[in-house]
Amino acid sequence: MPPRRLRPPRAPGGGGVLRRLGRRIGSGRAIATGLLLLLLALRVADPPPVEALRLRVFDAFQALAPLPPPAERPVAIVDIDEASLKALGQWPWSRERMAELCRRLTEAGAAVIAFDVMFSEPDRLSPPMLADTLPKLSDAARADLRAQPGSDATFAEAIRAGRVVLGQTASAEPVAWAGQGPPPQTGMAVVGSDFDPAAALMSFPGLIRNIPVIEEAATGRGVFTISPERDGVVRRVPMVLRAGGTVVPTLSLDVMRVLTQADSILIRTDATGVVSLRLPDVTVPTDPRGQIWVRFGRHDQSLYIPAYTILDESFPPERVRNRVVLVGTSAVGLLDNRTTPIDPSLPGVEVHAQLLENLLQGTLLVVPNAAIIIEIAVAAVVSLGIIVFAPILGALNLLVLGILVAAGLAYASWFAFSAQSLLLDSTFPLATTFLVYLTVVFTNYFREQAGRAQIRSAFGRYLSPALVEQLAQAPEKLRLGGEERRLTIMFSDVRGFTTISEFYKTDPAGLTALMNRFLTPLTNAILDRRGTIDKYMGDAIMAFWNAPLTDAEHERNAAAAALDMLARMDALNVLRRAEAEAGDHPVLPIEVGIGINTGLCVVGNMGSDLRFDYSLLGDPVNIASRLEGQSKFYGVKIVLGAATAQAVSALYPVLEIDLIQVKGKTEPETISTLVGDEAFRRSARFAALAERHAGMIAAYRDKRWEETRAAAGACRALAEGLRIDGLYQLYQDRADAFAETPPPPDWAGVYAATSK
Repeated sequence: MPPRRLRPPRAPGGGGVLRRLGRRIGSGRAIATGLLLLLLALRVADPPPVEALRLRVFDAFQALAPLPPPAERPVAIVDIDEASLKALGQWPWSRERMAELCRRLTEAGAAVIAFDVMFSEPDRLSPPMLADTLPKLSDAARADLRAQPGSDATFAEAIRAGRVVLGQTASAEPVAWAGQGPPPQTGMAVVGSDFDPAAALMSFPGLIRNIPVIEEAATGRGVFTISPERDGVVRRVPMVLRAGGTVVPTLSLDVMRVLTQADSILIRTDATGVVSLRLPDVTVPTDPRGQIWVRFGRHDQSLYIPAYTILDESFPPERVRNRVVLVGTSAVGLLDNRTTPIDPSLPGVEVHAQLLENLLQGTLLVVPNAAIIIEIAVAAVVSLGIIVFAPILGALNLLVLGILVAAGLAYASWFAFSAQSLLLDSTFPLATTFLVYLTVVFTNYFREQAGRAQIRSAFGRYLSPALVEQLAQAPEKLRLGGEERRLTIMFSDVRGFTTISEFYKTDPAGLTALMNRFLTPLTNAILDRRGTIDKYMGDAIMAFWNAPLTDAEHERNAAAAALDMLARMDALNVLRRAEAEAGDHPVLPIEVGIGINTGLCVVGNMGSDLRFDYSLLGDPVNIASRLEGQSKFYGVKIVLGAATAQAVSALYPVLEIDLIQVKGKTEPETISTLVGDEAFRRSARFAALAERHAGMIAAYRDKRWEETRAAAGACRALAEGLRIDGLYQLYQDRADAFAETPPPPDWAGVYAATSK
């Protein structure tokens, strides 16, 4: 009857390939699909955390590629800066001075003058106002002041003489208009489906205007209110908003209207809200709330002209000729700084300037109306691909494919921004597909772990723990037999262990503790050098390299492990000697002999059909065992087979011992010993020793016994401290014996071992 092959237990109710595949990935698919639907619904809802992640990526794009300044700047800023406040006095300045500033800019050829400041109260320095506010004036002086023209009227005349757009600001409280009749306002025409400004646009209860005499003199009026995002960063700026119950343009949009000489602004809408704003030869795409995304550049000081220099007769008019001139402030005390994706503190007037340059040069950022549909579609397609193909591709291939897809999505988003000025979010598709991928991977992982636990439970009583773990990781390995591999095998044994055992004959627990104490460091030395422990045989260890994991340097790792084993035993003996001295009791040192050999073996799961171990068979194993047995005879710690010695001799100090015919073998084997580490291999001392040692071996095989004896003595002196004195004593004894009783004529220098 053929041997019975063990198989992993099957779940009840078998089935075909499709059923087994369904059991393997069904729950993972279901969970991942449910998660995908939840994430898609989350994107439609677009809660603040989802939006914040998207905005952070768009900020990073702007920081990586800020808008470069144009060769010819279409905008200039007349800056009420610290220097101007120092030269002309504190703010607010008199309307007479503002009128002079306005006249100078008009005469210099400014295309449009826009004020990023308000004139919502009468000038306190106007002569009629002084007549009512200054105490202790004579009636004549008071009458004279009242007879002079008001500075507000003077400023209004200067405004009327040019193309001026005044600033307004939205208010959280209703504000009444103080003028006669309705306030002047820009015409706004709506084209499209039913449009509810209160629902679609950013809304404020009130609108703060300039005083009537100034407001009515201007060519245009626009709100300069800038509302940052939740995190305080300005990214989007409204072009139209609802304030005081009226749809009004912002400052930049009305500047564009005045530049294009349009009488009104056309608002195109659809069911979702605002689509775009139309002026002659200009179309401004917006989001449904009438906002646009600003493509920011870095702060540019060349835009700024200190206000006090405008009033200087030497001011060059070409600085403002044919440009839009914004009058605003960068003075810290006037608190008009904003945070942008590029600058943590940018004067608000420069935000308007950069926005105007975007409008004039067509560099606005645009979020396509179909952006959310694109993002959801990409996330759904890629995630469904992961769900469907995960069990086919495997975790690693899926990971590589996922990285490529993620890189493609990130690049597509970057390309759309940098080349097309389009904002397409890649974070949601990336995050969605990543979460779906993790869900698929981890559900599969937990399911496989449950299966492995089942295998461990079913076979743990029959198989060794190491094999059970291998079987749990790959059940297909559960079979008898093995594979051929070139391995390096090590046997180690404690010399004189019988004597040590007798020392503990009344203390078996102490003997067990001692064995654990020296087997632990010996084992660690092997495992630290990628070795595999095959078995423990009392005080002996059998180990091998290059299986089950491939090790291209298995001979070198075995040699390094052997040296480490000796070093650890030396350290243990020092510690035990100190303990013995402290306890005033004798101690027997632990000396280890090691045999190492390399060759082709069969390695794998070997044993019966009910019990097997991962082990190896082959002639090199037997030779390694014999070599360890010869270490005591030759008076060395480590004995290497010919193949091992050849592999490590370029790195480690190796000396040939003998040509030996081990017991049970017919072919002789050249054996060597390892006498130190890599540093010693490169030393002059080893070079001298190796040369004299080779001479000794040559003299011995040439039957020159006196020369052999003399060379052995010289080598012993050179090898002091290497713990191979016994080897040279052996050769001296052999030389003496052969000198007295010569070997037969056909002697070839081979020593026939009589013991294992």
